[in-house]
Order: sequence, then structure tokens, then C-alpha cells
Amino acid sequence: MKCISKPCSFFAIVLMLSSVFVSGCSSIPYEAKYSIDKSTTSNRCEPFAADKCIADVEDISSQDMQVNDKASAGLFDINRRRTLYAKNVHERLKPASLTKVMTAYIALKYFGDQLDKVLVADSSVYANESGAQALGLKEGCSMTLNEALYALLIYSANDVANLIATNLAGSIEAFADMMNAEALKLGATQSNFKNPNGLNVEDHLVTAYDMYLIFSAAMKYDKFSEIISMNSYDVKWTDENGEGQSRTIDNTNGYLRGDVEAPSGVTVIGGKTGTTNAAGHCLILLAKDGNGNPYIAVILRDTDGDTLYSDMTNMLNEIVK
Repeated sequence: MKCISKPCSFFAIVLMLSSVFVSGCSSIPYEAKYSIDKSTTSNRCEPFAADKCIADVEDISSQDMQVNDKASAGLFDINRRRTLYAKNVHERLKPASLTKVMTAYIALKYFGDQLDKVLVADSSVYANESGAQALGLKEGCSMTLNEALYALLIYSANDVANLIATNLAGSIEAFADMMNAEALKLGATQSNFKNPNGLNVEDHLVTAYDMYLIFSAAMKYDKFSEIISMNSYDVKWTDENGEGQSRTIDNTNGYLRGDVEAPSGVTVIGGKTGTTNAAGHCLILLAKDGNGNPYIAVILRDTDGDTLYSDMTNMLNEIVK
């Protein structure tokens, strides 16, 4: 798409020259040289979504598969920039712990060269929701940003998400502001983040398509790609008494744990899970076909864990058809 049409360019030049002649205090001499660039490339701007899959407002269905009626889902072919499947991908829903993809993205974008930065827990570290996944950090505990990212993405530790937010932005609220600013930059315009962990709070919302955009951006960081593909990790931190602690944490992703088998010809590289009572069961994945071509698949608001993985496997089958 042309950013400036030729007629518009002509009138812009006329106005510019008029201002030069009218202004007696101009430092530009009347005989100043100028030229009209007749090339078409200089009048073009790179479209915002030039490297992204586009999802229309209408669903893209398949005769051979369908996800749960209540769910929102999308399958995106990265190399060919095609949306292979889309169901309610622009509906605003709660993302649960898929939120942590954005948390990691901000940490890597702005502090990726400070992974040895020591994060110290304050009173906001506690994940105050019944049953919330947590590493068990207390006020005064500390860990490096590097270790925190592993606990965040592999174990989905909500207290670690709070730790990252308060240390990098000063408060949960300030970090949420950063999340929303980054979402707009990525084109994820329907997202509204209120915290770094995805625990239930009013108006904390995304869309499946926005999550595709955010996940795609995070995948550009090698550290993110490395972490989400790991089955387990020995995470280390220092407790409130200054004693070193460690724990082996296992990935919450059923495909990586070996609990669920991907379709023949498809390899699940990694991803992020999310579950709360309000959000339902959520999952976003990077998968590859037999030729190594990448795909991003996302499901929000599925009814239960078994249905989530059944729906995801059915959707991944679309890759090899």
C-alpha cells in the first residue's frame, strides 16, 4: 500500500516551497536544490502485519474437526502466513497463565542482557488465590531473573510472576501498564492486562488472536524458546534466611510430559498452559511439521483438561492434512 500518493506528494512539495518564499527569516536560500523522487519504493511503507497471519472476523472451519463449542481457538501457519483454523479468535476472554508469555516477553525485551539481576521478594510476592501454583517464595527470598524465567514458564509459578513484575517495574500496577503498552505495539489491541500472572481479576482479558501475536513476538528470543521446550529444570533461589534452595520443577504441558501424544508428523516444541476457574483451560503451542515448518496453535476457555488436549490434537491434525 502506498503511504503517499503522487498527487499528495506534489501538493506537499508546493506547500513546502511556498513556505520558503513567504518566510523572510528562512535560512534556506531561494535557489536551494530539490528533486522529486520518482521511485515507487520510497513511497511505500511496510504493512503492520506483513509478517503475520491475518484472521478475519469470520471463523475458518474444517469439515473434519471442531473444537468445543465454548472454546476460542486458532491455528497459524507461520512460514506461509496463513490462518488454517479460527473459531472466536477475536472474542475477549480470560487467559489464565498464558498471561505469563507477555510477562516473559517484557522481561526479555528490556532486561534480556541482565539475566543475572537479583530479584528480591517483597510483600506482593504472595499469590493470594486458592489453589494458585506457586514456588513458595516469601518476603525476603531472592533469585536471579534467569532462574525466575524458568520457574515462570515451566512451572507457571504465580509468586515468581509477581517477583519479576515488582523488581522490573516497581509494582504490579506499573508492570501491567508496561504489558498493555507492549500489547498495543504488537497489534494485540483487544488485550487488557491487570497483573503478570493471570490470576482472576476483573477486566484481565485477551483474545486468541492477540495471544498468537504475543507468543510470536516472544518466540524471537532464544531464551524463551529454550525454556518452553524443557521438560523439567532444577530451579535455584535463596530463602528469607539466606539459605540456598533448589527444586526440580516439571513442565505443566501434557505434550512435553508425555501424557499426551501429538499427531503423527507433528512435533510439539513447547508452549504455555493456563487454568483457572474463571478462564477455563487454556493452551498455546509451537509445533512443527515433518519438514520443520512452524505453527502456533492456541485454545482459550476449554471445559476441562481432557477436552483441551483432545481439541488441540484435533487442531494439530490440520497441519498434516
